[in-house]
Amino acid sequence: MTAAPFPATLAPVKRISLLRRYFRRPVGVVALVVFALVVLAAVFAPWLAPYDPNHVDFALTHAEPGNGHLLGGDSAGRDLFSRLLYGARTTLYGGVITCVTGVVLGVPTGVVAGYFGGATDRICSWISDALQSVPGMIVLLVVAAGTGQDFTVLMIALGVFLSPGYYRITRARALTVRREPYIDAARVAGVGTLRILRTHLLRAVYAPIIVQTALTAGLAIGMQAGLQFLGIGSASTPSWGQTMNDGFLNMLTYPLILLWPSIALGVTIAALAFMGSTLADLVSVRGEQPTRRGRARVREALAAPADLPCGPVSGEHEHAAADCALRIENLRVGYATDKGVKEVVRGVSLDAAPGEVLGIVGESGSGKTQTVFSVLDLLPPGGTAVADGIWVGGREVGSAAERAKLLGREIGYVPQEPMTNLDPCYRIGHQLVEPLRRVHGLDKAAAKKRAREVLERVGLTDPDRVMASYPHQISGGMAQRVLIAGAVAGRPSLLVADEPTTALDVTVQAEVLELLRELQAEYGMALVIVTHNFGVVADICDRVVVMKDGRIVETGPVERIFRAPEDPYTAELISASLDDTEGRDELDEAWERRGLAHAAGEEAGR
Repeated sequence: MTAAPFPATLAPVKRISLLRRYFRRPVGVVALVVFALVVLAAVFAPWLAPYDPNHVDFALTHAEPGNGHLLGGDSAGRDLFSRLLYGARTTLYGGVITCVTGVVLGVPTGVVAGYFGGATDRICSWISDALQSVPGMIVLLVVAAGTGQDFTVLMIALGVFLSPGYYRITRARALTVRREPYIDAARVAGVGTLRILRTHLLRAVYAPIIVQTALTAGLAIGMQAGLQFLGIGSASTPSWGQTMNDGFLNMLTYPLILLWPSIALGVTIAALAFMGSTLADLVSVRGEQPTRRGRARVREALAAPADLPCGPVSGEHEHAAADCALRIENLRVGYATDKGVKEVVRGVSLDAAPGEVLGIVGESGSGKTQTVFSVLDLLPPGGTAVADGIWVGGREVGSAAERAKLLGREIGYVPQEPMTNLDPCYRIGHQLVEPLRRVHGLDKAAAKKRAREVLERVGLTDPDRVMASYPHQISGGMAQRVLIAGAVAGRPSLLVADEPTTALDVTVQAEVLELLRELQAEYGMALVIVTHNFGVVADICDRVVVMKDGRIVETGPVERIFRAPEDPYTAELISASLDDTEGRDELDEAWERRGLAHAAGEEAGR
C-alpha cells in the first residue's frame, strides 16, 4: 500500500484556553464573580470602607441600617459594613497561608511516597495518619496560647493538620501513574528520577489538587472563623469570626449582627467549592466540549452537503428496508474545527439482512468505526451524525432516543479491548446480571440463570468461577467471551462487533471468530463486524464493504471481492493481508475447498 508522504511542516497545535472553557460553565462563572467581589472588597477595603473599622461611636450601638451606615452598628458602636470589608482581608489571608502550607507539605511527600513506595511510603503514611488522629482544634488552641495568638503561626499550624488531605490524594494518584508504561519508557530512556517526578507525576496530580485546595480553603476559612468566634485573635483586627461572636452574644436583642458575617462566610465558602469543582472538570478533560449551538451548526452543515466536498452517496443497498436488520442511508458524520466542519463519514449507505455477516473493512481513519458508532450513539464529544434514514429490524429509528430504546434488546455490541470494557470494581456475574434485570425485567434468579447459560454457550467451561471473578482474574480471551456473552444475552437481532480480535493472540482470534459465526447462525442475527484485516473478512463474512477516507469505495460478496476487486484500494488491502500465503491462486483454492466442504455438509444433513 502506498504510504502518504509525511508533511514537511506541521500546523501548530492550538491550545484551547482554560479560561474560555471556564466561562462556558454558568455555575463556575457565578462562583468566580462572587469570589472576585470578595477579593476586590478585601483589597480595596481602605477605599471602600466609609469609616474606620475600629472607630467607636456610642450612638451607633445596635443601630439599625441607615443614616450613612449600610449595615448598622455592632454592640461596641462600630460600623458593621466597614468591619466586614476589613474582615475579608483577614479571612482571605488566613485561607492563603493554610493552603500554601498544605500544598508545600502534602503534595511533594505524596508524590515521593507513591513513586518510591517501600519504607518511604510506610513512614510518610504513618506521619499522615498520626496527624489525622490528633484533635486539631485542641492543638490549635494550645498553639494560640503558646504563640501569643499569632495569627500567621496559627494558620500555618492549621495547614500542617490539613496537609494529610493533600498527601493522600497525591499518593493515590502517584501509585497509579508509576505503573503506567510511559513511566517505564522514560526511565529506560535515561530520564532522571527528579525529572520524572516533576514532569510526569506532578502533572498527573494537579487536577485533584485543585479540588482539594478549594475544599481546604473553605475549611480553613470556617475553622479560623471558629477560632475567632472563641476569642482567638486581636480585638483591634476586624474579622468575621469576632463579629459572629458579637452577634451570638446579642442574638436575642439584635440578630442582624450575626446575620451579615454569616452570609459573607457562607457565600465565600460556597463560591470556593463551586470554583474548585468546575476547574477540576475542565482540567481533567482537556478537549473543548462542543456547545449546543456548535452542534447545531455542524448538523446544519452536514444536512446541506453542497457546502462540503462530500460528493455523491457511496455504497449500495442489497435488501428492501423492511427486510433489513440494519439499513443506513446517506450517513454523514462531522466535527467542528477552526476552519469549519471536518467531515469524516461522507454519504455512506449500507445494509445487512438477518442471518448475514457484513464486514466493514478499511485502514485506520477510513471512517468504519465512526459509521457504526453513529448507529450506537457512541460518537466522541463533538461528533454529529446526520442521515437520510437509519432502520433497525425493518423499522426506521432516526432519532437517538429511539435507538437508545433498542440497545441491549434489538442491538448488541461487542467492543474491542475487552479488559478496558469491564468495570474492575464489580464481579463478572454482576456485570452480566444487572443489564438483564434492568433492561429485560428479569428477576435475580432468572437473570443469573441466563447469564450462566450464555457463559456456557460462549465456551467457558466453569461459568460459576467466571461469574465470581473480577475482570483482572481472567485472561483477555475469556474477557472477550464474557463481552460476547453480555452482547447476546438479550438475544438481539443485530450484533455489532468493533475490531473484536484486535487485542487477542492469533489462536484466540480464530476461536472468537468461530464463536461469533456460530452464535450468528444459531440466533439468526445480522452480524456487522468492523475490522482492518481482510483475513478476518475471508474467515467469517458473507459480504464486505470497503471504506476509504469516509466513503465506500467497493461493496459486494466476499468471493467476488477476493477474486476480482474492482477498486485498486481494495486490491492493496487484500495484498497487505496475504503475508502468509503464496499468492492469489492459493487463496482461490482455499475458497473452492471451503465451498466443497460446505456443499458436502449440506448433503450429509439431508
